[in-house]
Parts: sequence; C-alpha cells; structure tokens
Amino acid sequence: MKRFEVTWKRRLNHNMVWLKIYAPLVAKHAKPGQFIILRTDEFGERIPLTMAGHNEEDGTIDLIYAAVGRTTMLMDQLEVGDCFADIVGPLGKPTHMDGLKRVCVVGGGTGNALAYPLACGMHKHGVETVMIAGFKTKDLVILEEEFRAGVDELYVMTDDGSYGEKGFTTAKLEELIQAGEKFDEVIAVGPPMMMKFTCQIAEKYGIHSVASLTAYMIDGTGMCGGCRCKIGGEDKFVCVDGPEFDGALVDWDDLIRRSAYYKDQEAEDRAHVCRLTGGVRYHD
Repeated sequence: MKRFEVTWKRRLNHNMVWLKIYAPLVAKHAKPGQFIILRTDEFGERIPLTMAGHNEEDGTIDLIYAAVGRTTMLMDQLEVGDCFADIVGPLGKPTHMDGLKRVCVVGGGTGNALAYPLACGMHKHGVETVMIAGFKTKDLVILEEEFRAGVDELYVMTDDGSYGEKGFTTAKLEELIQAGEKFDEVIAVGPPMMMKFTCQIAEKYGIHSVASLTAYMIDGTGMCGGCRCKIGGEDKFVCVDGPEFDGALVDWDDLIRRSAYYKDQEAEDRAHVCRLTGGVRYHD
C-alpha cells in the first residue's frame, strides 16, 4: 500500500465526506483532539484537519470534512487508490481526559465531525459520555449510528424538528442540567455562536467548559497568525497553544469577528474550483 493512499471513502451527506488514509507513522502516535496538515498535490495549499480517528493496526487515519473550500473540494475528487502528496502529524495537544468521570459533548453542524473523535475517545478512556448533536435539518444528520455505538447517551437535535428532537443543542444542555444531570465538563465543538452560548450555560451552572477551536487554524504551525485568539486577555494561537481552550476564558466576540475575515476569499476559491472541475462529484 502506498503512503498517504485513500483506502476507503464514504459520503455522509451532500457535502460531507469520510476518508480513511494510509499513514502508519501518524496513526501510531495519534490521540483524540489532535490534527494533521495535508496537501492534495505538490501544488496544493497546506491545510490543517482534525483526525476523526485512527487505527494503529492497519496504519490508517480518518478524516471527516465538509467539501466547502478550495482544498476540501479538491479532496472530494480523490477516489480509493489515489494518494495525498503530504500528511504531517499528529499535531496539537490531545484532549484532556484524566480525572473526568462524566462529560457532555455538544456538537453543532459540521462540528459534529470534530466532536466525534472527542466523544468516542472520552468513552474509550472510561469517561461516561453524553453527546448532544445538533443539525439544521434531517438531511444534514451525520454519524448517528457511530455516535450511538461510541458514547453512553446520544441526543439528536434539529432546528426544524424534522428528525430527533426539535430545538437547539444549548436548550437541550440546559434541560439536562436542570433535570439533575451532573457533568464534570462540557465540551463545545461547532459554530462560534453555539460554542459561546454552550460555554455560558456551563459557566452559569458552575461546570467547567472546553471549546475546540480547530476550525480557525490556517497554517497549523503558529507562523501565519491566522488562528490568533484572545484567551483570558492573552493572545494565543489555536494550532500551538490548543486547539482546545477553557470556554470561560475565550473572547467570543473577538473570535466571531475574526471568523468572518476570509469569507470573500473562500467564496472566490469555491467558484474557481468549480470552474476547474466542472463541479464537485458526488458518490454513493
């Protein structure tokens, strides 16, 4: 088998894809919460992506991503047997698990792909894990079977009520806490506004919160400064200081402003890739 070869591909919904890639050295050392940096080809940009899992025995790592940007749309063109040019990792600090007995992981939208390895990693570590997975509508629900097999309790929420329970993940979290559920920690992964309110609810009830800010990384090595954020009034870099931080210390308003910096560039990149490829191909 070739280094960095795609060994398995599965489409989760209209724009989210799950890949298994042969990267034995990365798989040997990987831990939940860490990420890799990849290039699709020798001319491609370097992007960081959180690993959705790893298997040391078969030497593979898992990537779950939304095909919405230039590189992820190009990744969507890769088939089983194709190879990435480069994969470097594992990078970043692993998820802290020691001393925890019961946690609640709250995922929103595409953030559920990042929440998956955290939640399942907690469960494998012996931590009782409750997962609240939120989506806009039924068509966007992903990883339900995998979550049910990998955590102790799962609540699926949809904004429009088309599947699972109707409502926001934050409302479900507060409902569980008010019903007497006890958590040592709440972990938020998803859109910045969702993470902000999730962490505020945890703080309201005296529960420690953690925010996963992997989605804000660009270079992945601390050189570009694109993932700079304010934590407890100090400048931190998500890629080298995180990617997980105390949710009560994150300057959410600053982070939300910074998250909109690259929207115009991302839209231009998507249009360029669509012209080159004739649109993203979809596979069953």
